[in-house]
Amino acid sequence: MAKIIGSNNEALFPILPQLTGIARLACHAEHADDGHLVEFKSLEVRSILNKSTSKRLRWLAWSINPYRGCEFGCKYCYARYTHEFMELRDPLDFERIIFLKQNAAWLLEQELRRIDPADEIALGTATDPYQPIERRARITRSLLEVFARRQGHRLGIVTKSRLIERDIDLLTEIAKHNKLVLHITITTPDTELARLLEPRAPRPDLRFRAVKRLREAGLRTGILCCPLLPGITDTQEALNEMARRAAEVGANFLAANPLFLKPCSRPTYLSFVREHFPSLQADYAKRFDHADFAAPDYRRKLALMVEQARQLHGLGQRPLDVMPQPVDATRKPPESVGVAVQQRLFA
Repeated sequence: MAKIIGSNNEALFPILPQLTGIARLACHAEHADDGHLVEFKSLEVRSILNKSTSKRLRWLAWSINPYRGCEFGCKYCYARYTHEFMELRDPLDFERIIFLKQNAAWLLEQELRRIDPADEIALGTATDPYQPIERRARITRSLLEVFARRQGHRLGIVTKSRLIERDIDLLTEIAKHNKLVLHITITTPDTELARLLEPRAPRPDLRFRAVKRLREAGLRTGILCCPLLPGITDTQEALNEMARRAAEVGANFLAANPLFLKPCSRPTYLSFVREHFPSLQADYAKRFDHADFAAPDYRRKLALMVEQARQLHGLGQRPLDVMPQPVDATRKPPESVGVAVQQRLFA
């Protein structure tokens, strides 16, 4: 197995005496395992439940990420910045130095006692809980074992990996006494494009097969076609094909959101565009030079296209809750919006 050259703590953390918080914990993380161009480190953490402060995900109370860093190496990944908190500032560090959170199940047991069971918890918001090291580390499985002994919780799981099939026994047990929604992210059904975009993630056909198996087990499972990439996967034809494939494997719902590019994501993703879609460089510069998020008109257009694809193939929406919104009498709501809703992971 290959090891990253120069990945010792002295080389990674040259300013060791000044480090504090998570950076200091990362500095003291011990070598745990090696993979192909990847090093795994054991990370002692004080908590496994993270209080959500996201302005985009106002409905979410807590998130769980069993790992810091993700081996899949998706070019558009918005979570690369999380390694910067540990003073690891090369964007590639995120996929080459993976931290395994220790004592995760014990921490979860303690923390669940102190939160409202109605609070919504999402597993896998920043890093995939079923990336390859999970086969050996089994941290995600240990967390599911905790939820399988509890009731009344609202849990959503997001992954690109078919490894989730391994845990059908626990997921079925969890679903008996808790609200559980599973999300399989499939950015494109095109295997060649997926290999370029998500070089170490499972092939799209394997992910569709995972959806089929989860649905056969009676688990509420849908597909996230995220992100939609301008000029690449954001056409009605592409969305219709995704919806067709989703319906074919029995998915409960289809959801899709446009690409957003945080500063930490831009070098990696725009390098991908320059290499494989050079004719789109000017368009991406116009879209993202001064903004991280897609323009409102473009978002509304995509929402209508996604809804058309869903209706064409008889798919539901991702579970929605009506969220009260302040009334602005001076502003007429867009016709395409109707009732104000906030997309959620749960029923």
